Amino acid sequence: MNPQTAVRHAASPQTPPLAQAKPEALGLSPIRLQRMSDAFKREIDKGTLPGATVMVARKGQIGWFDSLGKQSPATSAPMAHNSIFRIFSMTKPVVSVGIMMLLEEGYFLLSDPVAKYIPEFASQEVGVEHNGKLELVPLARPMTIQDLLRHTSGITYDHTGNGLVQQLYQQSRLRSRKITNAEHAALVASLPLMCQPGAEWNYSRSTDILGRIIEVVTGKTLSAFLTERILAPLQMAETAFHTAQENAGRLAEPFATDPWNGDKIQLFNMLEKPAMESGGGGLVSTTMDYARFCQMLLNGGALDGMRIIGRKTLQLMASDHLGPHVKIRGDLVPAGHSFGLGFAVRTQAGIAPFLGSVGQFFWSGMGGTFFWIDPVEDLFAVFMSQAPGQRQYTRTLARNLVYAAVD
Repeated sequence: MNPQTAVRHAASPQTPPLAQAKPEALGLSPIRLQRMSDAFKREIDKGTLPGATVMVARKGQIGWFDSLGKQSPATSAPMAHNSIFRIFSMTKPVVSVGIMMLLEEGYFLLSDPVAKYIPEFASQEVGVEHNGKLELVPLARPMTIQDLLRHTSGITYDHTGNGLVQQLYQQSRLRSRKITNAEHAALVASLPLMCQPGAEWNYSRSTDILGRIIEVVTGKTLSAFLTERILAPLQMAETAFHTAQENAGRLAEPFATDPWNGDKIQLFNMLEKPAMESGGGGLVSTTMDYARFCQMLLNGGALDGMRIIGRKTLQLMASDHLGPHVKIRGDLVPAGHSFGLGFAVRTQAGIAPFLGSVGQFFWSGMGGTFFWIDPVEDLFAVFMSQAPGQRQYTRTLARNLVYAAVD
């Protein structure tokens, strides 16, 4: 099926598709976009990816939307425009927008201590490794809501390293989908921090804590708030913390083992409703649903006459919030980039080993999904796959191939 004509059949009847146009009308090269699809087809043919969808939109219209390969390695069903994916950490920008909407309504300040809303955080300490042992020291200053948004809270993830604090995370029930958001937040608060708040960027469960703050402030579950304030207004009808049994035939699945290293791959069951509504990584979605969220961001906070968040608030979110003095741990924030409030942000035209524009902002999911917003080129792109081990490679590949098609 031709990628352009396919757009009118792209989404479930519940989710209205965005407008479409011929690539050349949007300043995109159809020949080069086809080369992009061909490159991902080669990866699928090599057995690197089971399948993928890729969408490129510019000037408010979709110029390319292609589905490639299989939806699941265990079936013969082809990948479809309306296949459903675990988007993992692409949940974070949605929840970050949600918390900033409440900021706009005066519920809190970014400088407010987290303990003001979740009292368990008032007694937290920092774990310092010394001679193979963990020494606990008091906080130099309280952890703030801004720290949670920019991942300078001192909270960590159990899978980003094997330090003594992370070992405590690994031994806890934090990965359980059967605990509530309140129980999860209390558990995080009971564990030591990796560092003093504001000292380092550590990718973390911070956005899960933001999800809990949303619940505390609004008196609603995180799913109820997101649906009422973001998902329903944007008509993202396929995005939630699980999907119905009737959609079992639309689920994108990974290989059973990683094609590069042979490790077993086990992702959560999208049909199972979790007790833990993870603001950091729990949503499932479709390409078109997330595209509507992206178009809202590219428009400065509004879509189809519905304003979700203020233009200046979004501008703050997509700015550098680390500066030169915050040490960035890990490799998730590339060279030439920084981190804002819920997104990574490109700060330099060079340095990074891939194409892009200063001011673009983005994030990705550990399952193999990725998006970015480029205000300079009036462009966004969404890439969806369930290939965890290949995610960094496909992110870089997608960037290079999309920008090669921009006239």
